[in-house]
Amino acid sequence: MTRGRKWLVGLVASAFVLVFAVAILFSLLPSDEELANTAAVKLGAALGAEVRIGTVQWRLFPSPAVMVQEMSVASQQPITFKSLVLYPDLRALWSRRVRFRQVTLTGAVVPQMSLRSLGAHGETFAGDDGQWTVDALPLARLVFSDVTWISRRGIPVIYDGEVDFDVNWRPRAAALRRPGVNPPAELLLTRSGDEDRWAVDIRVGGGTANGEVSLQELAGGRMKLTGRLKPDKVEVASALSAFNRRPTISGLASGDTTLSAEGGTVLNLAQSLNTKTPFVMGPGKLLRFDLDKAVRTLGKDHTGQTPLDSVTGLLETQNTPDGMVSYFRDIRAKSGSLSASGNAKLFNRHIDAELAVDLVDGIVGVPLRISGPTTDVKVSVPPGAVAGAVVGTAVLPGIGTAIGARIGATLGKLFGPAAGASAPKSSTPPGPMGRKAP
Repeated sequence: MTRGRKWLVGLVASAFVLVFAVAILFSLLPSDEELANTAAVKLGAALGAEVRIGTVQWRLFPSPAVMVQEMSVASQQPITFKSLVLYPDLRALWSRRVRFRQVTLTGAVVPQMSLRSLGAHGETFAGDDGQWTVDALPLARLVFSDVTWISRRGIPVIYDGEVDFDVNWRPRAAALRRPGVNPPAELLLTRSGDEDRWAVDIRVGGGTANGEVSLQELAGGRMKLTGRLKPDKVEVASALSAFNRRPTISGLASGDTTLSAEGGTVLNLAQSLNTKTPFVMGPGKLLRFDLDKAVRTLGKDHTGQTPLDSVTGLLETQNTPDGMVSYFRDIRAKSGSLSASGNAKLFNRHIDAELAVDLVDGIVGVPLRISGPTTDVKVSVPPGAVAGAVVGTAVLPGIGTAIGARIGATLGKLFGPAAGASAPKSSTPPGPMGRKAP
């Protein structure tokens, strides 16, 4: 037999062995229907919720993978996944260890409210004989696209991104992007060696917010997250619009943000996140509020816009299980015709603010109360404030206006609607850096 013929016979024999091995492998694998049912039961037990799976299929070529189509997790607002492809680590599976080289997720819808109880009553994963173990690095890489996050207020935002993991679910590198947004909105994380410290690079609103975050393990399995970012020349209206939020103010803002959070899980960290940002904003505009008109009409009309020369203050945000609370403390805004100072609180699209407004042409220190849903705010001026301003002007023009307005504001608080037993009170705490309106 010639050498060429020997090579041919060997090749045919190898191919036959390979085909025979694949046939045996396929005969040992469960059917797609069995896989879907088993996966739904296992995942449902782990998540503590009913799981439905359309199809589950094995794929051996070009690389081994498990493809899951049309999966949903039952909830008041179902969590759905259009396509989930898992690429197992065959060497780990051979050793009965759960490990995936990559998971690719496409077309998911994740309502924030549905995550609150997920997994709370779930069971710990184990194989049928209890001998399966979860690898120290169960997932090396996650890639996701067209994932819709729905906030607790029902606002949908689509994200793309990827995460490369180290052990203990520590991100080695991560990217989160808002597809189709211009200027770009994205977040990049890069781990510093094996430390629990990451460089943060954020692009949003045509500006940046770069810095660093770190994670510390505490006693009892709790964790503490701290960090510092430096927003620089971020156009506020553009940044809010990038995440489908309706902006109320425009202008370039810069500042210095400190953040902190503490909890036993990643969800606990997110729910307890606190940020504090002293900020400076250059020329801008109140987009749907005419401050001058609101004062002159005693709050009866505030339609329009307010051009702003500058705005400074402290923005503090506090995440809670019921949503994020925003405090605006010691706010000072200047315009060509007026200046204003005060404090505000925003929670669940409801605003409560107290301002003191100074007009160049006479009225000084007029207290302004703004409250109600952000889509339909109510503006009021205590009646005593204007009466006091008029008396002050008659006694001592110019300076008397300022004195009268401030005395009138006090009288308005004492004898006006706020003094009644059923009168609403401001829920805006003064805070260590804030102050009440005069």
